[in-house]
Amino acid sequence: MVKSSNSERARRINAAHALLKECDTIAQAVSAMEAQYCISKRQAYRYVQEAQKIGTPIPIPELKVAFTIKLAPNLIQRLRQYSEQSGLTLGEIVTQALETFLHKGLQRGKKQGKIKTDPA
Repeated sequence: MVKSSNSERARRINAAHALLKECDTIAQAVSAMEAQYCISKRQAYRYVQEAQKIGTPIPIPELKVAFTIKLAPNLIQRLRQYSEQSGLTLGEIVTQALETFLHKGLQRGKKQGKIKTDPA
């Protein structure tokens, strides 16, 4: 059996959430999930339970692709240490760092007039 991706899981939870609103009973929502996604009753029930627990639709994560770069060995060692201490993956750490860096750079560029904010 293949495990669903994070985005597929989010879609199924959102579908279960919608079915809970549409259906009169949990059993009907489970049956609809089974039919819609060709999954077992047990899997369908888990999605319905999770949708009940969360209570609202959840965002669907963006697809991620591999991106290879060269870094200094010292920086890689520091990243790995930080990963162990924080419990975050290397990808999560690098993503957060790049998003922060790019956001600050964008703000700085707007203030200095280097980045156009008006599309016209």
